[in-house]
Amino acid sequence: MPNDFFSFKHFTIHQDRCAMKVGTDGVLLGVLAPVVIGESDLPMAENQELGPKILDIGTGTALVAIMLAQRCSGGAKVVGVEIDADAARQAQENADATNWDIQIFNDSIQSFAENTEEEFNLIVSNPPYFINSLKAPEKNRNTARHTDELSFQDLAHCASKLLSADGKFSVIIPYSSENEFINIAEKEKLQVETIVHVIPKPGKEIKRSVITFCKCENKNVCNINVTQLLIETENRHCYSDEFKSLTADFYLKH
Repeated sequence: MPNDFFSFKHFTIHQDRCAMKVGTDGVLLGVLAPVVIGESDLPMAENQELGPKILDIGTGTALVAIMLAQRCSGGAKVVGVEIDADAARQAQENADATNWDIQIFNDSIQSFAENTEEEFNLIVSNPPYFINSLKAPEKNRNTARHTDELSFQDLAHCASKLLSADGKFSVIIPYSSENEFINIAEKEKLQVETIVHVIPKPGKEIKRSVITFCKCENKNVCNINVTQLLIETENRHCYSDEFKSLTADFYLKH
């Protein structure tokens, strides 16, 4: 059984009311999503430049939202959207225990996108990805893991609608779904900029893809930057230097 909480260096994630617990996928998205955003469309107030606005779709425990707030040194406005009511309440409690500006909405992203005019400089998602596969008895776990409530098509459409002109959209998905998701995103006028292929350990196949998109109509076609990230060395729970470097500001120990 997973623990009811997970302690990081600067915050603690309570997760007893969330279907999806803290995992490597969320941590990877939290450290690999770009937080250096173009400055042309950032909001201004009293002649002071405000930080970026960040949206976490399917925020769950609010792990990724909190990680991004930390990476922005508290200078970002972060919004999380979570369809499960219990998870949304716990996500807000986790966020409120930090000193960062994080607001959680209990809503579907489809409804949220339809009812807001706000745009975001960075949108991230660790979405459900199981399609037509065996389901668990718990409805909330199925919602978190299966695409019934949030298809790839809906995710890409909502991200495109809510993304600012110079914004970025980052998602972590199974490597086996990479081409499918890219094709769907391109139909929503989202263009791939970078792909990080995540390999669990030497000799293993690619397991995850962390893909970052921009708006097609606002950027010239460019070469896609594809890199690889190795999580562990040959020995289990012995992490690669690159992974340790990426997560050094978050994990208590490796």
